[in-house]
Amino acid sequence: MTTLASGTDTLTRDALTVLQPGFTGTTAPDWLLRRLGEGLASVGLFGRNIASPGQLAALTAQLRAERDDVLVAIDEEGGDVTRLEVRNGSSFPGNHALGAVDDVELTHQVAHELGRRLASCGVNLNWAPSADVNSDPRNPVIGVRSFGADTELTARHTAAYVTGLQSAGVAACTKHFPGHGDTAVDSHHALPRIDVSADVLAERELAPFRAAIAAGTRAVMSAHILVPALDPDRPATLSRRILTGLLRDELGYDGLIVTDGMEMRAIAGTYGIERGSVLAIAAGADAICVGGGLADDATVLRLRDALVAAVRAGELPEERLAEAADRVRALARWAGTADSPAESTHGTEIGLHAARRALTVTAAPGLGSPHTFEPLTEPPYVAALTPVANIAVGDETPWGVAAELIHLLPGTVTGSFSAGDGPETEAGENAGRAALQAAGPRRIVAVVRDEHRHPWMASALDALLAARPDTIVVEMGVPQAAPRGALHIATHGAARVCGRAAAEVITGVPGV
Repeated sequence: MTTLASGTDTLTRDALTVLQPGFTGTTAPDWLLRRLGEGLASVGLFGRNIASPGQLAALTAQLRAERDDVLVAIDEEGGDVTRLEVRNGSSFPGNHALGAVDDVELTHQVAHELGRRLASCGVNLNWAPSADVNSDPRNPVIGVRSFGADTELTARHTAAYVTGLQSAGVAACTKHFPGHGDTAVDSHHALPRIDVSADVLAERELAPFRAAIAAGTRAVMSAHILVPALDPDRPATLSRRILTGLLRDELGYDGLIVTDGMEMRAIAGTYGIERGSVLAIAAGADAICVGGGLADDATVLRLRDALVAAVRAGELPEERLAEAADRVRALARWAGTADSPAESTHGTEIGLHAARRALTVTAAPGLGSPHTFEPLTEPPYVAALTPVANIAVGDETPWGVAAELIHLLPGTVTGSFSAGDGPETEAGENAGRAALQAAGPRRIVAVVRDEHRHPWMASALDALLAARPDTIVVEMGVPQAAPRGALHIATHGAARVCGRAAAEVITGVPGV
């Protein structure tokens, strides 16, 4: 165990220990190394910190040279939310695809392989899996990050993911407690409210978390959501009724509780990150995640000093802060003694295998069947109908089928179309006409994400299909809208391997 710098009192060390900050750059800044020496025990990594597996391994080694038991956390769900492969797209299809296959052994294998890759780079805590039941199809932030809308399916795959990830020596952090699926608001922007009864919550939202706890999840992440049936006054992250009364006392969970990012507007815009962090620890949280957008020494010092001041003012019991810090250290000890993952027994292509199995391929009525579809042999025009990316996914990660079609059919041409300004129907018609004009005589492959949530997207498809009924449609979000097009391929996710699997069907060239 690394010896902490002398002169740092216990209270200050504990306040640093409960923070999980981020930082900028691909090497650790001096301020971060200095805080590790003073008691900081966790660091959060994001896409901005990662250039390659080798660079990431060097970065985590740099951190451990300063503190050998540091928890290195990452938001690596696979699928749409990837940090390891933020520039190219993930090698793993994501939760919704795994739920569509509904093979718990496959989910375990995918999570193990993802964990093995994280562990090989020195990462030992993953803010995953999402255990949210996607019960509201309008959900703008969960969607394909969920295993599905079925409670029992979500529960069994959550458990399989937890055991698979932790069998690779990486702690799972099951999120977003008590369940972020039944909301049409993104907590990155505002405070969502879930108005259902306590009985519905217990039967639907809480079931996957009970499964995760039974599977031994080492961490649970709280959600910035208001659930009046549980606490009418405070969001879950700041609610003692929810974090201590429900999660600890009723569900019997004794591991680490991590907050979702405290700089998200649901907390920062209402309470401020300093006050929010004090309230979260008082409510029962053990670690404060901050750094997705705030990633500097000044933020760390502000939060440290706010916690220390709250203890000294009698607003935060010192024993509660000490208990939280002890849980952080306990997880660090587990991570330090976890077995190194063995080489994969199911192949590094398990993600592509899962993406292929997740495809649902249908044809429009009167246009034959998928079995009579003639694969394309000439380069098509790919029209990507592109929604605004949510913050959890980010807009820097490529998605779609264009890159894979270009590889399989050189000469493929692509274009991206969005809602633009004006009424959604008019915007969609304009996008559809623009795509038709750009495509010329080429066969069109229209790529959508969550058509059911975007009226402009549906209107654009209307225009495309009216003029060109032989258009192939690839849905890379939740396939809630009715299938249409000469061929309709639902990938259940927009990861790189999902695009690869769809491109193989379109060209009839599998396994390249």
